[in-house]
Amino acid sequence: QVQLVESGGGLAPAGGSLRLSCVYSGNILSVNNLAWFRRPPGKERELVAIVVASDGQTGYAESVKGRFTISRDSDKNAVYLQMNNLKVEDTAEYVCNANLRTSDDEREYWGQGTQVTVTS
Repeated sequence: QVQLVESGGGLAPAGGSLRLSCVYSGNILSVNNLAWFRRPPGKERELVAIVVASDGQTGYAESVKGRFTISRDSDKNAVYLQMNNLKVEDTAEYVCNANLRTSDDEREYWGQGTQVTVTS
């Protein structure tokens, strides 16, 4: 079974920084892309950042461009989200997403989520 485990969430002041980590494990043959989503209170889930495994290309939501950076460590089977200059509106549950090929299938997998709360 594939598992995605996030860590690094918590409380931060506006203007502060947090770094989220997501470690994926299981019978993984290859990684297609890795992403971070978030669900702000009372809102729909939204894509925050994505990295394509094959060429390292990244993409970001407009609201986080220039402040957040997604990166990947293939040796550690991990994906990170460095969040700088946090804003109150970044408060959300952040969820790791991985599009993986395993011995059984090829699909998206989700972590359990980690809460990020930014205070003014």
